[in-house]
Amino acid sequence: MPAFLHAFGMHLPERVVTNREIAARVGRTAEWIEGASGIRARRWAAAETSVADLAVAAARDCLTRAGIAASALGLILVASGSARPGFPGPAAEVAAQLGLETTPALDVPMASAGSLFAMAMAAQMTGRFGDVLVIGAEKMSAVIESGPLDPNTAMLFGDGAGAALVSERPGRWEILDTVLHSDGQFRDALAFDWSAPLRMHGLSVILQAARKMPSAIEEVLARQNVAAAEVAIFLLHQANQNLLVRVAKSLGVPAERVYSNVGRYGNTSSASLLIAAAEWSQANSTTRGPVIFCAFGAGFHWGALLARGT
Repeated sequence: MPAFLHAFGMHLPERVVTNREIAARVGRTAEWIEGASGIRARRWAAAETSVADLAVAAARDCLTRAGIAASALGLILVASGSARPGFPGPAAEVAAQLGLETTPALDVPMASAGSLFAMAMAAQMTGRFGDVLVIGAEKMSAVIESGPLDPNTAMLFGDGAGAALVSERPGRWEILDTVLHSDGQFRDALAFDWSAPLRMHGLSVILQAARKMPSAIEEVLARQNVAAAEVAIFLLHQANQNLLVRVAKSLGVPAERVYSNVGRYGNTSSASLLIAAAEWSQANSTTRGPVIFCAFGAGFHWGALLARGT
């Protein structure tokens, strides 16, 4: 049964944290941070704001744009790698804040690739649950502030949330195919458990991401006989600008065909893909043609989703 993407939503905290602010705390310069990552600023949430709070704000934006009430939802999937440990996860609180009492709400505890995996799952579950709301929400500032600041990671991350409505009802984009992969051999290269600072072996992460993201995109395109040159936009996890450029080069497409907002928001982990989709879709309401969604994250988990404008 076909599944469709109807709308996207997003939420970003008001506080803007500039490179100058980060640089003063980690002994670098603002120029060095931008040169290393392409990031100029990021958003950080207030101390009292939770992952669920961010998720609910993005959910409401998405539901408004889709023109449906929360009560119409059959299922909620909340992806986050930065939610506080323990149980229940943020999904239950999200459902409660939306005023839902019996709607199933599931957590997808994955960093960076979580929203893509949740979208793929949603596409398979609409026949059973109807309208499925996918949310990616991250408070990465809490992860960064949980220990001594590392110059190589403190500069990267921001907070925010994005959301997508997936349904079996015909909508703006039809989901054509997805590919998902995992390789646990590299699970220690990017890890965080709240007992110690974020651990990231940057060279391993960037090399694997730069190989696996284009590979997943090429795999899903080949399965649907679509050429990379035909794709209207590539919506990727916004890890850093250098990675986005490398993926474009690997695919042989112009760099501007790969959407980028990482310079303004930093790396918002599992929220970044849906924030990028929300921004792009709001500015390009009449765009037709194939659209690629792709993410890579801790685990390692990675994949791609192909949709086409209707």
